Amino acid sequence: MKVCVFGASSRDLAQVYYDEAYALGAALARRGHQIVFGGGQSGLMGSAALGAKSEGGYLIGVAPKFFDEPGILYDGCDEMLFTETMSERKKAMEDMSDAFITLPGGIGTFEEFFEALTLKQLGRHAKAMAVLNTNGYYDAMEAMLQRAVDEAFFPEDGKALYAVFTEPEALVGYIETYVAEPEDVWKEKIFGKYPGK
Repeated sequence: MKVCVFGASSRDLAQVYYDEAYALGAALARRGHQIVFGGGQSGLMGSAALGAKSEGGYLIGVAPKFFDEPGILYDGCDEMLFTETMSERKKAMEDMSDAFITLPGGIGTFEEFFEALTLKQLGRHAKAMAVLNTNGYYDAMEAMLQRAVDEAFFPEDGKALYAVFTEPEALVGYIETYVAEPEDVWKEKIFGKYPGK
């Protein structure tokens, strides 16, 4: 399957983040999956790409044209798709992918994760979504979302729309075996609680 990987582009992170991203990329490629990513050569995106390539993986980079500068994009991509804007890039990645994985990242990664989650909540896709919670990075996000559930800002069923893992191999196993609920069942859960939404 084609697996979209979101993650940081920073070069200044603790080594454990790069190591786990590399391990994830290697695990995906070893099990025959293609990686769709932002095309960057640095950060966790770059580490996942290098991990995939170490196992002979196939990489599809998607980047806006203004990123096509020396030292920005990974030159080992098997395919590189250029878009005009960041929004077009994100939509292209979403459309071509069969599953989504979120690695630790900054505001761009947060935005990518929450848009994919929102689209899934609204029934616009039924693809597996998984988060690699390296070094407890997403513990605070999980606490925030749990508070949203506790105070009725987010339906409890919404938490089942994605899964959180600390080990790359377990995460890959999840997306490989994921089975979405039938659309009518899922929509009744969500829209039954929020009529007219």
